[in-house]
Parts: sequence; C-alpha cells; structure tokens
Amino acid sequence: MLTPLRLAVGTLTVLPVGALPTISPRVAGRAMVLAPLATVPLAAAAAAAGWLATLVALPAAVVGLLVVATLALGTRALHLDGLADTADGLGSGWDPGRALAVMKRGDVGPMGVVSLLLVLGLQAAGFAALVVDLATALTAGLLICLSRAALVLVCRRGVPAARTSGLGVVVAGTVPGWVAIVVWLLVLVAVGFVNTPAWVGPVTAGLAALVVLALVRHCVRRFGGVTGDVMGAAVELALTILVLGSLLLDSEVRA
Repeated sequence: MLTPLRLAVGTLTVLPVGALPTISPRVAGRAMVLAPLATVPLAAAAAAAGWLATLVALPAAVVGLLVVATLALGTRALHLDGLADTADGLGSGWDPGRALAVMKRGDVGPMGVVSLLLVLGLQAAGFAALVVDLATALTAGLLICLSRAALVLVCRRGVPAARTSGLGVVVAGTVPGWVAIVVWLLVLVAVGFVNTPAWVGPVTAGLAALVVLALVRHCVRRFGGVTGDVMGAAVELALTILVLGSLLLDSEVRA
C-alpha cells in the first residue's frame, strides 16, 4: 500500500515523495481510495493555522482566509485550478474538443473567475464561522480529509477519461463501484460524529456526494469523460458543502 499512498500524497499535496514506479490501474485506484488519508498532513496544517489564528484573537474572517490560503499553498492550488478550468469548459458552449482545449489553456475565463470567487468566498466564510477553538479546528481538518473522498466517485469504474493523456487517463475508471459506496458510507458516519443533531452529517455528506455525481454525469455528457480538472472541481465542491453543512453544529458541540 506504500506506492498508492505515495502517489496520493504526491498528487494531492506539495509534500515530496520521490520517484514512483510505473503506475498500474490497480495502484491508481488504491491511491484515490487513500486520498483522505494522504491529505492528513495538509489538513493538520490548515487546522493548525485556523486554531493559532483564534489563539491570537484574529478576526473570524482572517481565520477563514488563513485556512483557505493554507489549503491553496499545500496543494499548489491544483484543485482550484481544476475548478476554474472545469467551469470555463462547461461554460464555453463549444463542442467537446474545443471545450477541452479551453480547459487546457493556462488562462482563466470569466466563468472560472466567478466560480473561484464563489467557492473561495463560501469556504472562507464557512471556516470563519466554524473554527473558534481547538475542537472545531480539528473538525475542519476532518472535513478537509473527507472532501477528498470525492475522488472515488469521479474515478469509479464506468466513468471514462475525456482525454488520451494526463492525470484523468491514469486514474479514471480505476475504483470499483462497491469500494466507492463503502468509502462514502464511512464518510456519512464520520461526518455524523461531528454534527448535532446526528442526521445533519449524513444529509450533508449525501448532498456532497450527489453534487459530485451530478458534476461527473454532466462532464461525461459534455466532454465524453472526466479529466484531472474535473477531479479538482469535485474536491472543491465537496469541501464547500461539507464545511457549510458543519455550520449546523449544535452550540454545545462548539463550546
């Protein structure tokens, strides 16, 4: 399991993992399943940034922005770039080939800019309201890890890659459907532990899964499959929903 974990860490964070051997579909699939675990160091750094900001009594808005900034730095803004590119591709209105070409360009169009502003704004506001002490900072870290479970839905078997090269080709269709279901059942349980009343967690996690599945379905219809950009977009959308859902935490849990 070491190679899949190294692949996941190297893909999803800035942490160096050294040279990797040739990646087989089996290894790629395991890496996607291990994505939440691979993100633990990044989540810990983001949670620590938020908690330390509360200790020095920085404004809540600054706390939220520091958490979001830590995530961006710790991922090279990879997922945010995917979100912007996916929004530009979906909003282009062109045929699949030209839409994929738009997504591959280095610039960001108006749809991408608006998507980034909305998602980053919602995440920063959500973390600002959530992180008030060590316990809630740890909750934020857990939600960051769990949001990476979106990758098993994007990479489940039966979902093709839209391109013939790139990250999407390596990992698309590598996760068995039953594994994706098990992973998300665990996400439902984990989110339920940090939400009061208990039904809030499963509902929030279920909504995140539905949004990711809807994104995947739309991208398959629009582009013919998924790309690495779609995977990044799925992670950012899942995180946004999980964080906003956490704001329904009972006041006693926050205390």
